[in-house]
Amino acid sequence: MNKWIYELHARICNIFSNPKRLEVIDLLRNGEKSVNELSSLMNIPQTNLSQHLSLMRQRGMLETRRDGVNIYYSIANPKAIKAFDIMREVLLEQLSRNEKLIKKLKSA
Repeated sequence: MNKWIYELHARICNIFSNPKRLEVIDLLRNGEKSVNELSSLMNIPQTNLSQHLSLMRQRGMLETRRDGVNIYYSIANPKAIKAFDIMREVLLEQLSRNEKLIKKLKSA
């Protein structure tokens, strides 16, 4: 049972392992956007974006809503934004520590 949970956990975390998918999460933090809007904001072709959106939807990270010919995407669970923000904080703290280390090495 635990190995199955670890596998599912890894599949969700895999969403956070791609810069484009992280950008999607960040762009959707304040509400839904259409595929066209996301493609334009990210400056990538819709075909490339659609692959990421499809994976994120399959893994339960995103929800969709259709309005005529437009499909709108939104974050399925607001806790995904919290996870994104926590990992960003970890990154910024690491960068800060590295910066301090570089300054120490330069002054030595």
